[in-house]
Amino acid sequence: MNAVQILAAGVVGFPVIALVVLGLSGLLQRPLSESTVDRIAKASVALGFSAALGILGIMLWTGERAAVLDLGNFVEIGTEHFHFHMEFLFDRLSIPMVLMSFVLVGVIGSFANIYLQGDAGYHRFFLSFSMFLVGLLFAFLAGTIETLFFGWELVGLSSALLIAYFHERKAPVENGLWVWGVYRIADGAFLLAALLLHHLTGEGEFMRMVSASPWPEGGLHIDPWSTWIVGILLLIAAAGKSGLVPFSGWLPRAMEGPTPSSAVFYGALSIHLGAYLLLRMGPLYSGSVGLRVVVFTLGLVTAVFAAMASRVQSDVKSALAFSSVCQVGIIVMEIGLGLWYLALIHIIGHAFLRSLQLLRAPTLLRDYRAMENAIGGRLANGQPIWVNQLSAQRQMQWYRFALERGYLDTLIESWVLSPFVRFFRICERIENRWMSFLQGDSKKNSDEGKRVVE
Repeated sequence: MNAVQILAAGVVGFPVIALVVLGLSGLLQRPLSESTVDRIAKASVALGFSAALGILGIMLWTGERAAVLDLGNFVEIGTEHFHFHMEFLFDRLSIPMVLMSFVLVGVIGSFANIYLQGDAGYHRFFLSFSMFLVGLLFAFLAGTIETLFFGWELVGLSSALLIAYFHERKAPVENGLWVWGVYRIADGAFLLAALLLHHLTGEGEFMRMVSASPWPEGGLHIDPWSTWIVGILLLIAAAGKSGLVPFSGWLPRAMEGPTPSSAVFYGALSIHLGAYLLLRMGPLYSGSVGLRVVVFTLGLVTAVFAAMASRVQSDVKSALAFSSVCQVGIIVMEIGLGLWYLALIHIIGHAFLRSLQLLRAPTLLRDYRAMENAIGGRLANGQPIWVNQLSAQRQMQWYRFALERGYLDTLIESWVLSPFVRFFRICERIENRWMSFLQGDSKKNSDEGKRVVE
């Protein structure tokens, strides 16, 4: 192993070790002290960040554009069939995202250490927090689509657990389940796309799929209809994870979690994972103008919808949540236009800004009142000119539309989630009847056997 590969192993390995230590301490019912948990979390972030910074320095010095850490096949079915290949790719897209992740997770982890000090769920929070960091690194550094899916799932699981962090109350648990249900839709689309790519290209490695060209160059050489199918499936997956229309309604529900998790998940990192997926699969979209038009249109609709919804929210965190969705919509528009590096810079800048805003959300109202007192009057409502020119009735209609979040939650519940629930309940009743029938037959046969013996 060369120096880059050793450092690459450290980038992934240190957070994984921290997750294993915290997980084993809970599994063995030997809880660590808060100071020990804090030191483990800080050490994993500091060491991982230093290793990532070292890789960046070496690549800038040598002029390399990509480095790979190959861990081989974890699952292999046949010699020329499906295989789960674990590979990590360090390039111009993944390294900035990893450095940003370490910085934000470190800062917000330090904030959470004070914010949750003495809380009964302190250990549980940092266990899920460490799982989130590991999942994020696996997703951002994934050199294969199956590694990306594995990290994608870890991020989703840790997000749902932290939304339901205050599990003694009903609302956080219900909202956590709702978000998990929306994630299932996105994950199903992602899984179908991954299987199709394996079938069409015979590969799961990004570098091989795009003719061994470093990001954002290269292209995916599959037929146009397959390109459309895979592209739409990946777009659905990205929409579910990043809260794009029609999945935008889950984001305010996610604010039930603690403020630190809201800041790092839905303000900075997790919400950009869908946009990152589109960036990573940029060679697929660059080869189809029609797909890029669809991506741009979805981003535009999301940005307009989120801008409207953010103006009618009654609490700061929900308003910031929809503001984040608005910015992600603009990022998706940039991806649709093929502005790959602009979208990457936009993600990093927006992540830092939104993290700061969400961490300061509890003091925002106080700042607003101080500003209002300083200028000696009421602040302007900030409504756009086109809204002020509408009639009162039309304004009320648009207000109701924004307040109800475009009725998207109702539509998803009625047409997507409820049919699935009804279907599985029917399956459950059939299964119960079948098991009762089998148990009845076995009991009858047993009684007949006893009579023969007698």
